[in-house]
This record gives sequence, C-alpha cells and structure tokens, in this order.
Amino acid sequence: MKITIITGGLREPSSTRLLADRLAAAVAKDVEAAGEPVELTFVELRPLAHPIMDAMLTGFSGEALEAAFEQVAGADGVIAVTPAFNASFSGLFKSFFDVLPEQTLADMPVLIAASGGTERHSLVLEHALRPMFSYLHAIVSPRPVYAATSDFGAGTDSALGSRITDAASDFSRLLRACGPRARHEPADDDLASMRRLLSET
Repeated sequence: MKITIITGGLREPSSTRLLADRLAAAVAKDVEAAGEPVELTFVELRPLAHPIMDAMLTGFSGEALEAAFEQVAGADGVIAVTPAFNASFSGLFKSFFDVLPEQTLADMPVLIAASGGTERHSLVLEHALRPMFSYLHAIVSPRPVYAATSDFGAGTDSALGSRITDAASDFSRLLRACGPRARHEPADDDLASMRRLLSET
C-alpha cells in the first residue's frame, strides 16, 4: 500500500509536518496490523514553492515538480496537511493542487488535516479542504484532524493522539476497501477519445 503525504508547512521545524508525521505513522501502523505492507513517501511543498509558481505562470512544470506529481499519481492514498491561514488553507498548498495534472486525484482516498494557532480555524477542514478535494473527485475520509498550537502542549497531547488514532482507523479502512489504485494516465483518455471518434466514422 503506497501512501503519499503532502505537507504544506512553511517553517522549519513545522507543526504541520509534525502532524503529518504522526498521522502517517498511525495510518501505517493500522494498515500493517491488518496484514498489508505500507510504503510512505513525502511531498514537502516548501522546497517546491518556486517551481509551483513557475508552473502557474508558464504552464510548464520542472523536473522537481514532475517528480512530486509522479509520487502523488502513483499512490494508493494521500494524506494532505496544510497550515491554516485566515480560516482557509495556505496559498502554497492550494497552488500545488492548482497545477497538479487533472484527474490525478480521481478516486483517490484522501485524509485531510490542518494545523493552526487556535481552535477557531478548525472549520477550515469542512469549509475549504473537503470541498476542494471533492471537486478534484477524491474520496475524502470522513474524519479529518485539526491540531491547534495548544494541542502539542503538556497535558493536551493525549486528546490530539486520540483524534489521530480515530482518523487513522477510518482512513485505513477506506484504503483497504478501495484496494490498490489503478494508475490513471491522461494518454489513456486521449486514446479512448480517438477510438470513439474512429468507431463513429
């Protein structure tokens, strides 16, 4: 089972990456407990900021960005984690999905998560992330995770840990239900379209 973790943290160290690491570990543990080996790969968006902007301006993606696209396209599931800004996702996070080739996430199981300064931004999950991934035709896991700064403090980490465990359990069941994902190639659509045209003539 190949799982790609997309994390949009803008600082180092990053609470967004910390949340992504914990979610990835929990999902891997749950899937492996069911007898399925897991391969985790990470796509860090911070080093890709300039290639993403270049792709938005020119329509062409460089080698580093193409490699990230390949990692996402080759996954059986995606964990997507963004920092919250003004009750929405970060611009860098959104821009990556704006330049991601169309249909890459079609029928892809996705676990969404976000980190932010306060709990007030937690609605970013349902008001911004879930609609975007639904628009991209992904299969969004029902239980997302939001982590505020206070969730990483002493005495409150157990609550975050419980939310992560519950979300990982839901997502691992979704992954197993969907099974290994057939790789989608845009060229296949072009070939199918050409065959339809030829059959009509």
